[in-house]
Amino acid sequence: MKYIDYIERTEQGAFNFPIAFYHQTPLSPRYLMQYHWHTHYELIHIISGSFQLHLEKESQIYHAGDVLFIPGGSLHGGTPHDCIYDCIVFDLQILMKDNHACTKIIRDIMTHKMWIPTHLSEKCDDILPLVTKLCDSLASKEPGYEFMVQGYLYHLLGIIINRELYEKEEIDRTSAERITSIKNVLSYISENYQNSISLDTLSKIAGMNPKYFCRYFRNITSRTPIDYLNYYRIECACEMLSTKDISIKEVAISCGFNDESYFIKTFHKYKGTTPKQFTDSRFI
Repeated sequence: MKYIDYIERTEQGAFNFPIAFYHQTPLSPRYLMQYHWHTHYELIHIISGSFQLHLEKESQIYHAGDVLFIPGGSLHGGTPHDCIYDCIVFDLQILMKDNHACTKIIRDIMTHKMWIPTHLSEKCDDILPLVTKLCDSLASKEPGYEFMVQGYLYHLLGIIINRELYEKEEIDRTSAERITSIKNVLSYISENYQNSISLDTLSKIAGMNPKYFCRYFRNITSRTPIDYLNYYRIECACEMLSTKDISIKEVAISCGFNDESYFIKTFHKYKGTTPKQFTDSRFI
């Protein structure tokens, strides 16, 4: 299982408490956030350093003290720079209750009838201390934390509604369809990265001609399709080297590289080190 899949396949949290918490440092395997998407919502709390968030077609750098909101179904990724940050991934349906006064608003958020801004803490000074408490509760897991976490999430939505930190917008159908086509490509890569994949195959999945597909894909991800495929393969290789007792040649083959020397060269291109040096550093 890759530590971040394009479509996040791991169940976020437990079945009856679908909220997952990740504290990320430069030593964390999830530190570099690959492009991926999931139906859950996400909050990112930047504790120190800076974090470049790639969300759909936009890219923006955020800094310590910023709280970011990622809507469900959005294609996103991130590049941290000397950064420590927390991620909270949650299913909004946990806040849906029978005969609940908040149900309609939560449903409007889930169906994207209400748009909540990405840079949430910029709009209101009350957001950061509240999200800090939310992260502390999830990190400590002290008795009763489940109640506190849900309370903080309700409080957060309450502030958003009370301060009108949202907009109602019409969905750009053409743009949404194109983003969906990129999601289909990323899904295909995650399921077939160990096999030979051509540009022609990826462009057909996207429903675009190769030239336009390359331009559009690069506009979204800042990489060409083949560059991103190799980048993804190397990320998978890092996960294997970190968690399995396996030879470099076996890792190369498992990640779609038939030539070990080319694998080592490509690994160094993306990681600035060799697979062996990477493996040795994990045990220092």
